[in-house]
Amino acid sequence: MTKHGPLTAVTRAFTRAFTRAYSSFPLKHVTKSNFDSTFADLRAHVRAADFVAIDLEMTGVTSAPWRESFEFDRSDIRYLKVKDSAEKFAVVQFGVCPFRWDHHRDAFISHPHNFFIFPRQELESGASYEFLCQTTSMDFLSKYQFDFNTCINEGISYLSRAQERDALRRLNSRHGDGVLELKEAKDVPLVSIVDVLFSERMKNKLSEWRDGLLREGLGVSQSYGSLNESRGQFQIVFYKMRPALCLSGFTSHQLKLIQLVTRKYFRDLIYVRNEAENPHSKPLVVYADSEDDTDSLRKEVKDDSYRQAEKRIMAAIGFRQVIDLLSTEQKLLVGHNCFLDIGHIYSKFLYPLPSTAEEFAFSVNKYFPYIVDTKIVLNANQVLKMKKSSTSLSSAFSLLCPHIALGSRKCTNAALQSFVNVEIEINEMRSSEWSTGVKHEAGYDAFMTGCVFAQACSNLGIDFKLHSTSKSLIQNEKLQKHINLLYLSWSSGDIINLRSGNRSAESSLLQQKQKSVYENFVLIWGLPSILRRRDIKQCLVKVFGLTSVVSIYRVDETAVFVQFSKAEFVSKFLDLKESLERSNDPISVLHPLSKLWEGGHTFAAGYETYKEICSSPISKVLFAEQAEAIGIRWKTKLIELGVEDTVFDKESKTKASVCAAESKTGKKQHETDDSRSLCYNVINDFHDTEVKQVRASNL
Repeated sequence: MTKHGPLTAVTRAFTRAFTRAYSSFPLKHVTKSNFDSTFADLRAHVRAADFVAIDLEMTGVTSAPWRESFEFDRSDIRYLKVKDSAEKFAVVQFGVCPFRWDHHRDAFISHPHNFFIFPRQELESGASYEFLCQTTSMDFLSKYQFDFNTCINEGISYLSRAQERDALRRLNSRHGDGVLELKEAKDVPLVSIVDVLFSERMKNKLSEWRDGLLREGLGVSQSYGSLNESRGQFQIVFYKMRPALCLSGFTSHQLKLIQLVTRKYFRDLIYVRNEAENPHSKPLVVYADSEDDTDSLRKEVKDDSYRQAEKRIMAAIGFRQVIDLLSTEQKLLVGHNCFLDIGHIYSKFLYPLPSTAEEFAFSVNKYFPYIVDTKIVLNANQVLKMKKSSTSLSSAFSLLCPHIALGSRKCTNAALQSFVNVEIEINEMRSSEWSTGVKHEAGYDAFMTGCVFAQACSNLGIDFKLHSTSKSLIQNEKLQKHINLLYLSWSSGDIINLRSGNRSAESSLLQQKQKSVYENFVLIWGLPSILRRRDIKQCLVKVFGLTSVVSIYRVDETAVFVQFSKAEFVSKFLDLKESLERSNDPISVLHPLSKLWEGGHTFAAGYETYKEICSSPISKVLFAEQAEAIGIRWKTKLIELGVEDTVFDKESKTKASVCAAESKTGKKQHETDDSRSLCYNVINDFHDTEVKQVRASNL
């Protein structure tokens, strides 16, 4: 009977499973156990690829309901919300699929890889990872059969470039300061008779061994026998060509006593605990025959500690090797609606995300100079343009690549002529027939993304037969104008150019509207819970007129955005709120706007305050709680001529300002009179407005 080695048996089993008609989708699953061998193959595939498709699966998208993407969000706000998401949630799967055009087979050869990754603490000196999990996202992954056990137990860990840099800095600092040298134990008073007896016994044991070395000229001596009789606690070994005793079976306290005995009574014996070479290594007592030899031994141990610590840092880089490979090879990276994906890649594997979208664009372009979003390509012309309601990856895949989605054998040869052919190669085994993969599995989604991109390019008139290298594909005029353009928000049409950092909208009309609309917004939070948007609007139009309010948007249950028809209404509203709350007299209580701040917990400000709140790394569930958490104590932030002046609530005024106000009673009385005069004017204006509305309704 013929015996097959383990590798041969695995290969034969894989071949049978792979070549079976319509087998499950051929996908290379990668965990920490097979990462090293897989990465070597992936490196070759990426270097030969014309483009590389990517996809990520995360533990969540939004850390709070108010961090959802809204239609009233400015482009810089949209970036801040993406930044918050990338910083707070983890990536649990990373799909990488290189595509290479095979001129002989007139098809793309793809290599789909599905990496399970998990941010594990690999370095003792590094901080442990923390991330959020959004229940809807976790439930979503579970419905699509995501293997959480494999992710946590076998997921590949990683260090970002920033974490690697910081770890090396700490190591170099410790090495330069001599911290990596042999640690000397502090003197511990022997208060226990047990400690005294133990120390004396160790002194005798070490002295017996040392004296035996000197008598026998550092050779093997029969006098060592009593050491070996001590229950195996002493084992004679050699360490760096020097005789040594390996200590085992002692408690940490006993080892500290042995170290103290060695230092106090023996100048030619050195206690060594080389944890850098092996964290579980046993301590040694090493003999050095001279003072120079002692110094030399200390230096050797220190250098070994540095090298081993450096190796552990390099080993902890883990999955980031894949990111470094993609960056070094500068291949065309393809994603589907991938701005958030790129944000995660930069945050997890490179450096902390910049504070602005422009800085982010320049930083990303430095490491990945060629990125294309399939949604940009799909909307390049009317033939490919998709409705916003049907832009999911699976919809695009089914529409553009039905022959691949259904299995190429199910399509007629005539139907295939207009489609780009794609084959899959895993472990040097190719297939052009397979069953549908699992959607929202990163490796399969990366494969779908690459197929959609290839077909979209073909529909744009790009002939892959004419491109001999990946560089020639990047330089294609029909594709070049779509490279490095990403949707900040697909629903709003905001686009950012990674090369220039410029932001634009899909239409000039929308762009012009966006520039002028935000100064018309006022942000109100902490409103009475009983107020609905209709109630809020009624209060406002009674004061500012029927056409003054364009719309009211809910940020969450505690906050709204009011869009006025004119920017001047924003400043007038804030002035009125501040003045009426300060007056607190019967007239202000009767004012129509007083309903908005009943209870005394209503805050209001312009659009820039919304940006300030969104930029905070804190994420409270409710917007009102978020504003309080970042330290907002004022009730109203006034806006005048583009400058926002902070008006603090009475509770936040200092005692000094109160004393100063009391010393100016006359001026204070004058200001009160002015305030009341303003309130009377407001009431009169309100009365006139009501009369006009009644007259208009009677016409």
